[in-house]
Amino acid sequence: MPRRPVVITSILFATMWCAWAADVMVSGTVVDSSGAAIAGAAVQVQSANRAVLRTTESDANGSFMISGLPAGNYRLVVSHADFATKEIPVTIGAEAAAPFRISLALGSVSTTVNVQGREDDLTGIAQSATQGTVGQTALEDRPILRSGEVLETVPGVIITQHAGGGKANQYFLRGFNLDHGTDFAVFLDDMPLNLPSHAHGEGYADMNIVIPELVQRVNYEKGPYYADVGDYGSAGSAHLEFYKTLPENFLQVEGGMYGYERAVFGVSEKVGSGNLLFGGEFYHDDGPWTHSDNYSRLNGLLTYSQGDEASGFSITAHAYHGNWYSSDQIPITAVPLVGFFGALNPTDGGNSQRHSLQAEWHRQNDHSRTQIMAYGFYYYLNLFSDFTYYLDDPVKGDQFEQQDSRFVVGVDVRHTLFNNWFSRKVENTFGLQVRNDWVHNGLYRTEDRERTDKNDINACHDEPIDACNNDPSLTAVLPADTDVNRFTETMFGFYVENKIQWAEKFRSVLALRGDEVFDNVTSLTPGYTATELPGAPVVNFAAANSGSVTQFMPEPKVSLIFGPWRKTEFYVQGGFSFHSNDARGATQREEPISPDNPFPTATSRIPALIQTKGSEVGVRTTSARHLQSTLSLWYLHSQSELLQDGDTGGTVASLSPSNRYGIEWANYYTPWEHWAFDFDFADSRAFFTEIDAADAAPGSPGGTRVPEAVGLVASAGATMHDYKRFSASLRLRAFGPRDLTSDGIYRSNATVLLNAEMRYRVSRRWSFVVEALNLLNRKDHDIDYAYTSRITPTADPEFTEVFHPVEPFQIRFGLRRTF
Repeated sequence: MPRRPVVITSILFATMWCAWAADVMVSGTVVDSSGAAIAGAAVQVQSANRAVLRTTESDANGSFMISGLPAGNYRLVVSHADFATKEIPVTIGAEAAAPFRISLALGSVSTTVNVQGREDDLTGIAQSATQGTVGQTALEDRPILRSGEVLETVPGVIITQHAGGGKANQYFLRGFNLDHGTDFAVFLDDMPLNLPSHAHGEGYADMNIVIPELVQRVNYEKGPYYADVGDYGSAGSAHLEFYKTLPENFLQVEGGMYGYERAVFGVSEKVGSGNLLFGGEFYHDDGPWTHSDNYSRLNGLLTYSQGDEASGFSITAHAYHGNWYSSDQIPITAVPLVGFFGALNPTDGGNSQRHSLQAEWHRQNDHSRTQIMAYGFYYYLNLFSDFTYYLDDPVKGDQFEQQDSRFVVGVDVRHTLFNNWFSRKVENTFGLQVRNDWVHNGLYRTEDRERTDKNDINACHDEPIDACNNDPSLTAVLPADTDVNRFTETMFGFYVENKIQWAEKFRSVLALRGDEVFDNVTSLTPGYTATELPGAPVVNFAAANSGSVTQFMPEPKVSLIFGPWRKTEFYVQGGFSFHSNDARGATQREEPISPDNPFPTATSRIPALIQTKGSEVGVRTTSARHLQSTLSLWYLHSQSELLQDGDTGGTVASLSPSNRYGIEWANYYTPWEHWAFDFDFADSRAFFTEIDAADAAPGSPGGTRVPEAVGLVASAGATMHDYKRFSASLRLRAFGPRDLTSDGIYRSNATVLLNAEMRYRVSRRWSFVVEALNLLNRKDHDIDYAYTSRITPTADPEFTEVFHPVEPFQIRFGLRRTF
């Protein structure tokens, strides 16, 4: 035998023997809690800094083996779609470790996954086609005008504004003008943002407290099918999750046109056995308005957390304060007088603050998961508005003040049991939610922000009474203290939810929820004497409008999920929900004296809770390569559009229930690395079940269309992320014409906005960003209404379209430093 091959063979053998002696094999078996083998479980070996070093899968017997690992400290991560992920610290010495036996707890039949963008596939996880998650990567690459536009990542949602920047946004979704939050629930780490029985509007949800850079993800869902969502969740809900630990500390400063200035920072550090995160924001914006908004706000967030997904806790504090002037909506007839960006009352505006503290604790093992969250916050708003200008009092004008202050405490407890019933994976969840609001709010007549009595010259026109037959020009006195109340509102919600994987291609979610509200109202409105009327009738508001009420609402829900077949899953859902009415309307027997009711007027109490019910069919598919697509058809019935009008203090009832239905189509396409495209389309219809004459144009018998209901909504975007240090995004957002009166005589135009953002990473630590908003410089409208107003003291009253314009083309710049 030649000598050279023998030498080479010996060297190779010796090298392999040395490598085998230096490297060690890790092996084991993956089983469930009953001891049955789990095939197809993903097994990763990670370094101490979580870099993935080796991957494999368990075989049909649940066994796995990984070799070629040098001695050292590692982390073994084992996961499977149907089970909870388990992480095990592993120390490898010179000899092979004993085989591991890894038991995975039964995972949620419909779990939440850790995602950073819409690219993550929710097939086999979500329980509907309209449930999803958007992560910080997608949020970062999205140009936004206001912090509330974080919610426009939810397909079909439109965010606008009809007054100064410090006021809560106007929300549109699924055939609703949701006003400032009614029928759309928003949560901050499970703490509710919506405010019931608010001075300005039911369900008021002010997103100005949110710092977008500190939001890790937005989880969303639509329809009344989810057991853990109670009040305001009929159209949908959004759950904002904030970072507990930042990927990188950062400081960012921004500036731009129209007096825009902003500075924001976030820092997270290891403190003891936990993590401390703190961040803040300073914001100022004048806007393009003739009379500057001069909106300034300060935001802060502080979080301390310990543990991981399996076990841990966190304590979080939020603080917000804002102050602004307000360019409110104006009639189109006022444009020649004050200009497109003008205002008829430059003293409108307000200030607001919210300070909260919440604590969360969770623990999970092979058999159960428990989560407890408690919160408390203080909220204050003082708002001055003027929507009819000189219609009622041509001397002092029609400005009014709304004031709301409250303390709120609440708790959210949920406990989940993981079981096997006859070899079927089962998850049972029991939840309890309790919230109490101590509220002091009021409605006042004001002139230049000073409270004052006023004289209503249209009293007989608005409310003809017998005395008007003798004196058609009878003037009514509108007291400065229109409607003042102190009350408590307590809401108890409980639910039971069952999830079963009946077969490989079929699972179900069945739930029963119940909510009970307790309202206890004390009217502080001073007694009123109508001296202008014969006999000078006296109204004792304290006696007439004080009282208590309680109401219970049961809400069954069901979701059936079929598939997946060829990466396609089908959903059928149905369920009941509700929205609460204002506590003041639920105990009110006398309408407050206001322009709508200038003379003493008896009224009936309204229900505290209004039932809604809906159904939906949908499909989710990833069968086309790199494309995720969902399609859904939905229907929603609301028992009443009944609500309390915060602008007048009176109750406004629709004559009939309403029906809404529509179609939604959402798409996310990632054909190449660094590139993503999305296109979302929604079309909705909203009708009363009977003719509504109260919301019709003058002289019209009325129609069945729900005024201001959003119809066509479309959004599309092209995003390039981190390609040769560049990131860029171009986004189109449009919503179509809307009926402004029930007869359809008055309609808005469509609104179309094109925004862009470009980010360049100058170095590892420095980056530069440019945002261009309203690239086409369109003069569209953020909001449209139709009603009667008087634009000067001597003008004639006129029923016409009223609007608030979108902001014009503007550029903003930002510089970011990470550390």
